[in-house]
Amino acid sequence: MSPLMPRLPLAACAVAASMVIGSCATGPVVEAPGVSLRNVEVTSLDFSRQSFLLGFDVTNPNPFPLPVTRVRYGVELYGQLFAGGESTGRFTVPALGDGTFAISVELDLLKTAPRILEVVRSGGGRDIPYAIEGDFGVDIPLVDSLPFRKTGEIRLRAHGR
Repeated sequence: MSPLMPRLPLAACAVAASMVIGSCATGPVVEAPGVSLRNVEVTSLDFSRQSFLLGFDVTNPNPFPLPVTRVRYGVELYGQLFAGGESTGRFTVPALGDGTFAISVELDLLKTAPRILEVVRSGGGRDIPYAIEGDFGVDIPLVDSLPFRKTGEIRLRAHGR
């Protein structure tokens, strides 16, 4: 060994190696995106089935694009589960930017959420408290999913309004 190169104690080398390996094992640092419910639009309404289009806004706080491969979500209105599931549509949210996505759902509100059906039949016009929770599957190596949660208020819109 060269006399100009100091010898590192074996313990220091082991600590440095474990730090490098540990940082690789946890994967890249990816900040979770912000998600909010932009709109709930009634697209069709009959006695037994109601169709809705849920629109979401997404904010990417990362300095690189987020290639989303899957969205798992749950939406509550008035504290009652309104819709939930998984969508496998792909989209990309730009680096340090905003994006949108929409999910179409069909429900039987008479059975699942009579209070919300009452609002839909009256034509909306009032703010409804909501909560959304879920996660994005992303096409980024070593990153499994990115969670989101948001509460707020939304107003139902009829199709074409």
